[in-house]
Amino acid sequence: MNRMESGARSRGATPYRFDDIVVDPAAHSLVRAGVPQPVEPKAFAVLLALLQHPGELIGRDDLLDLVWGHRHVTPGVLTRVIAQLRHALGDDPQQPRYIQTRHALGYSFIGQLQDDADTGTPPAPAPDRASVDDLPATGLQVASPDLPTSQREQVGSPRRERVDPESAWSTPESTPVHGWGIDRRWKQRPWLALTVLLSCALVTWAVIQRVTAPASRLAASIAVMPFTSLSSHPGDEYFAEGLAEEMRDALAGVKGLKVAAPLSPDARNGAADAKALGTRLGVATILDASVRREGQRIRITAHLSDTATGFTLWSHTYDRELSDVFDTQSEIAGEVVHALLGAIPGESDALAKRLTPTHNEAAFDIYLQGLNLLHRAPSSDTADKAIERFGQALKEDSGFAKAQAGICRAEIWRLESKHSAEAFDNAKLACQRAAQMDPTLPEVDLAMGDLYRVAGDAERALQYYRNSMRAPAMRVKAHIGAAEVYAARGQHDLSVQEFQQALQLSPGDPGVLAHLGYQQYLDGNVPRAVVSFREAVELRPSDAILWGTLGALYMAAGNNADAEQALEHSIALEPAAATLTNLGLLKYQAGDYAAAVDLRRQATVLDPQDFMTWGNLGDALRADPQASAADVHKAYEQAAARAEAYLKVQPNDARAVALLGLYQVVLGDAASARMLIKRAESLPGQPGEVALQNAETLALLGDIEPARQRLAAARAAGIAETVIASNLTFRRLGLLSPPGTAGRSLGAEPPASRTSKGHPPGERHE
Repeated sequence: MNRMESGARSRGATPYRFDDIVVDPAAHSLVRAGVPQPVEPKAFAVLLALLQHPGELIGRDDLLDLVWGHRHVTPGVLTRVIAQLRHALGDDPQQPRYIQTRHALGYSFIGQLQDDADTGTPPAPAPDRASVDDLPATGLQVASPDLPTSQREQVGSPRRERVDPESAWSTPESTPVHGWGIDRRWKQRPWLALTVLLSCALVTWAVIQRVTAPASRLAASIAVMPFTSLSSHPGDEYFAEGLAEEMRDALAGVKGLKVAAPLSPDARNGAADAKALGTRLGVATILDASVRREGQRIRITAHLSDTATGFTLWSHTYDRELSDVFDTQSEIAGEVVHALLGAIPGESDALAKRLTPTHNEAAFDIYLQGLNLLHRAPSSDTADKAIERFGQALKEDSGFAKAQAGICRAEIWRLESKHSAEAFDNAKLACQRAAQMDPTLPEVDLAMGDLYRVAGDAERALQYYRNSMRAPAMRVKAHIGAAEVYAARGQHDLSVQEFQQALQLSPGDPGVLAHLGYQQYLDGNVPRAVVSFREAVELRPSDAILWGTLGALYMAAGNNADAEQALEHSIALEPAAATLTNLGLLKYQAGDYAAAVDLRRQATVLDPQDFMTWGNLGDALRADPQASAADVHKAYEQAAARAEAYLKVQPNDARAVALLGLYQVVLGDAASARMLIKRAESLPGQPGEVALQNAETLALLGDIEPARQRLAAARAAGIAETVIASNLTFRRLGLLSPPGTAGRSLGAEPPASRTSKGHPPGERHE
């Protein structure tokens, strides 16, 4: 006999009794302590199914099959029915006595049933649930226990009795079974009996297929859409998107719940179909919400949709004071968790804590503004603006550790993307303050990992990244950080493993792809970097920085036509210093030196702290016959001074060392230039870029043959011929001709522009 057969009670329509509760199938009634309890028919049918198999786990899908036929019904309906039954039974979901939830699996009746009071039969023994209780609540869709087929209990009607194989179709007259009836007069009509038998066989086959088929997706899984702002203020999108991010991070901490990668606002385009979005993201449910903030009031309308059917599982509108935003967020998260996993003891408090990083709503609002700026990075001064917002949040709440950690990460972003030397000291101070405020905060661990990574302390960086991984919301960023640590140490296999883990946790995440592409570029694999960034811009087409980086990579690959399109598209979205300087390089390569100078002057206005923007301007001025020697000298002085300051905190940046060598030779310091050539070539990383810069420096020093050798190394490392061929220094000195061909003397021509990218392809992405 199978499990459900052995657990069923052969009692016809006899009432079920446990404690002070009587459930009468014939009367369709539930009485507790002598008081009738209202229960809707479907809920009553679910209760009968559980009572008929006490102590046994019945899967969610099996209950949906038995009671609803699984037609146009979502799991949320069953969740609401269970909640109604618990209310009628007086059962506490936190400490259940009657109905136990096995998260993401199903339900079982765990009370002690009594036999008929007048028979003297002792109560049934408590079921042995050890094998079920010991199972981890993984959140995976697990195949349900084997269920009866032809003997399967039909509980669609409360008066229906179990089909007993030994009683030869003893179903009561005119009992409906999934829409068709069985009549006792079938013996006089053998053709009808055959039809019924075939129909039963088909239903049985369908049930077996449903039960035994492998799970195709996670049952307890969700994607949180970027919330839609309905506020009258056009710049209020950051608030709605920030709430969505906080919600996603909080839900990611729920054991047994898989949360999809962050989605950009572009994901909403074409995402009206929940089924299609669920297939794309591999999740069972979608959480979406609209947010309207007017004055001190906030209205949030949230929807939880089932991706299998497209139907709404749960929806609610919260009209509250703005000061209640944290409680509202906690309520929404609690509803979502209950709908997907049932009640989890202690989880409500944990969700509330994760969703309340501060008790000051003004500080929270300003913090979300900073977070939005840090994540999006639309322009060169974004990091400064983010730091300003985080600082304002700290003025509202001096103990707001997340805001302090945000300053630390923004300063590191400035250091790496904008080559700002002062940013390192600022980052150290901000991280230390954040650690003093709350050393247990995962965001603090992540920021400290970033700090030690850029400081070159690999072991401490890895330690902090591992610590931050205890929070699911931080794992993707921590794996990316660890990947960059291993890459800097030359441990490329370990770096690849970390990136793979990040992509497994967050498949199709444009931020992960951007980091991966940037690392591929640093490793000299430009074709793979192009592929990664093309995928990233397809996923986030409104991101100006991604487009600008893709343009820079197209240039590195020698594809100037696509590079120009990508760069101009990026500037149309939002001008940035790196994009302007790279478009200037394209103009330089085309011989339009005046346009190159103009674009690169704009870049220095947007980002005056970055030594590369000044060096790029100097390159363009050197090539422009209309530029004065004083302007050239001034640009390189600015570049050299900033590069020296940057290298004090990032001494192992080989390309920066090589660029400083080029600046020094143009400024007339040949001895320093030769020392910097050797130093750059002793450091790991970006061998093609280093070889190209050193080739030009050596050419300007008059060392033609060593310059040729570096050019050969640059070509071997994958530097595009378009970049090399457009360099005026190489052309004027005959370095593009076969060895032995005479070139013009160095003193006869003005110095030429270098042709490397002004910025590394890609800003720091979250």
